[in-house]
Amino acid sequence: MIEFRPVGVAHSRLSTAGAPPFQSVFSQEEGEIEVFPEFREGLKSIEGFSHLIIVSCFDRATQKALTEKPLTDGVASHGIFACRHFNRPNPIGISYMTLIKVNGCRLFVKGMDLLDGTPVLDIKPYVPAFDSIPDAASGWVSEEHIGRIRETSICAPQATGKSRSHK
Repeated sequence: MIEFRPVGVAHSRLSTAGAPPFQSVFSQEEGEIEVFPEFREGLKSIEGFSHLIIVSCFDRATQKALTEKPLTDGVASHGIFACRHFNRPNPIGISYMTLIKVNGCRLFVKGMDLLDGTPVLDIKPYVPAFDSIPDAASGWVSEEHIGRIRETSICAPQATGKSRSHK
């Protein structure tokens, strides 16, 4: 049996599952990652990184699917492992966020695409030498598809609801 315990929780103004922003790199939304006190020591030296990779649990995913249509321009279904839909066999998500500042157990970030209260499973530093593959192929994901996600995410009306502390 595999068990994961959240290391923290996301705080954001986003409250509607399946609504934009769809990808963190296109989001201008600011928010916080609250790291639980027992994991505080794990934040040592994190302030030197400009970006973080946030691994989260899509705790409000409504189903587990092996095929899904893209959220922005879903005409054809794709295998779940060939897309980034939240209805996955293991509802694990990744987000790339800009680290604005660290205050105690709180990481202030930009690029938030997580719903308020989303469990955070792990935090990793983004290291360009490790995490960027300039010549990578994008499969079925066309420039037009990326443009629609970018436009939808940047122009999305922000969700209402206040950020709240999770104790």
